[in-house]
Amino acid sequence: MTAAAANVPRRRIQAPAVPAEPDYWLLGAVLLLLGFGLMMVSSASLSIADKSFGAPFHYVWRHMLALGLGLGAGILCFRVPLETWERVGLRLFLVGIVLLALVLVPGIGRTVNGATRWIPLGPLNLQPSELMKLFTVIFVSGYLVRRQQEVTNSFSGFLKPMLLVAVASALMVAEPDFGTAAVLLATVLGLMFLGGALAWQFAALLGTVVGLLILLMITSPYRLQRLIAFTDPWADPYNKGFQLTNSLIAFGRGEWFGVGLGNGIQKQFYLPEAHTDFLLAVVGEEFGLVGTLAIVALFAFIGRRAFQIGIAAEAQDRRFGAYLCYGFGLWLALQAFINVGVNIGLLPTKGLTLPFMSYGSNSIIVACLVIAVLLRVDYEGRLSPPPDVSREGDPW
Repeated sequence: MTAAAANVPRRRIQAPAVPAEPDYWLLGAVLLLLGFGLMMVSSASLSIADKSFGAPFHYVWRHMLALGLGLGAGILCFRVPLETWERVGLRLFLVGIVLLALVLVPGIGRTVNGATRWIPLGPLNLQPSELMKLFTVIFVSGYLVRRQQEVTNSFSGFLKPMLLVAVASALMVAEPDFGTAAVLLATVLGLMFLGGALAWQFAALLGTVVGLLILLMITSPYRLQRLIAFTDPWADPYNKGFQLTNSLIAFGRGEWFGVGLGNGIQKQFYLPEAHTDFLLAVVGEEFGLVGTLAIVALFAFIGRRAFQIGIAAEAQDRRFGAYLCYGFGLWLALQAFINVGVNIGLLPTKGLTLPFMSYGSNSIIVACLVIAVLLRVDYEGRLSPPPDVSREGDPW
């Protein structure tokens, strides 16, 4: 090396940036579920819509509208930086509390089948409990970042967000929406545990929550009847066990490969809520065990991918994004597990939709928003500055 070259200062040359592209595997799995869900809602709802409204495609058009709104809202949501979500998390949570309270105000909330869960907004109905799941995960994720030391070192740090979540859950139970409240509490408990809450604190609060849930079932006759019907639906197949027995018949008729799209019998006024809570039973009848397992596999992949994105974000010290992924992954996996469990008789009826697939505009739109945020976490991780490379010699 010459003396002149030796005097040239070392310069750090930045490696070429890796193009930031969306996670096509995650996006593809979600689009498969959305597309297959539209097909199955069409198959499951034609007879019901024709009888109820004289228009066979009533639910199909509304479901397509929800898909359009969900995809459009998802595209807009993807463009929002994570720091914006972190900054407005508490305000979103408080807005959700207000909406949940408004549902219970006479004259504002809409009641269907004994449940008051919706606020009419012209042609659409707003279901605050669906939005509240999204707002709660955002709020708790931000709290875990801001109060990490307090959560891991003191019980008060762990208890403060749980008290706020308990208020939201109580409002949901009052609607009543017991299933959503259970999913919300379980998701937040899991997120707090992953956020560093001490084991004894987690166990104590989990025991309290379980005790309260048991008390609610015992003190509410209809919930206790649901539980009893779930344990032995064939004891009263024409009343309390009607839904579950027809769901099991649908799975039995489907066998391995199903009877074919549109050829199912149980959806024709035998299986209540065939296009919403029990859509998977229609899948089981028309596509058999193979089709059902394919749906379960897609949900397992989405949950696993959410955690993988979260782990990658945590490795980059982007903890807010990591907690978002953990919370959304827990929520989607848990709700899908409960819906599948209800359809096959593993769990009592909860009134929860199958994410991305069941009829329900609020559920579809919120699920699209969740995926948009997951894709944003992954996108920002790919945009993180790549490592610098040192080089000696000519600055050019």
